Amino acid sequence: MTRLSDTPPAWDERTQLATFLDYARDTARAKCEGVSEENARTAPLPGSPLMTMSGVINHLRWVEYYWFQVVFLGEDDKGPWTEEDPDREMRIAVDFPVAQLLDEYAGQSARYRELVAGHDLDARAERPIRDGRHVDLRWIVLHLVEETSRHNGHLDILRELVDGTTGA
Repeated sequence: MTRLSDTPPAWDERTQLATFLDYARDTARAKCEGVSEENARTAPLPGSPLMTMSGVINHLRWVEYYWFQVVFLGEDDKGPWTEEDPDREMRIAVDFPVAQLLDEYAGQSARYRELVAGHDLDARAERPIRDGRHVDLRWIVLHLVEETSRHNGHLDILRELVDGTTGA
């Protein structure tokens, strides 16, 4: 697997936050390097039929979309989920080649990297979160570092279960 670094090139807050989010994103993609289509679509955990490597990558992509475009920018929610199927992004992921999902995630990450660079970290989200508060961009970036890192643990487990590959 690709060796990655979480050491930022500068020590200011923005650079550190951006570096950690990129590190978590890159780690997710690295966990999928060389996985076969069949294995990327396999759900090896009996109690979690939607937990596939493809599903996790697609989920990460759509989670970033939701937090940056829907919550922060206030755009209409055009995500794949529905009231009847709130985890649809996980379900439909197996209908796409894993390389496509990874490419879309990488492209989207680049766009959001620019979005974060172009806004003040104290800028408030246009839409409130569940408790009615409007979080700032800093909180969104920190939340995405946490969410992506947590799912990297899932990708670790899934990869080991589907083909025995382990990594840092």
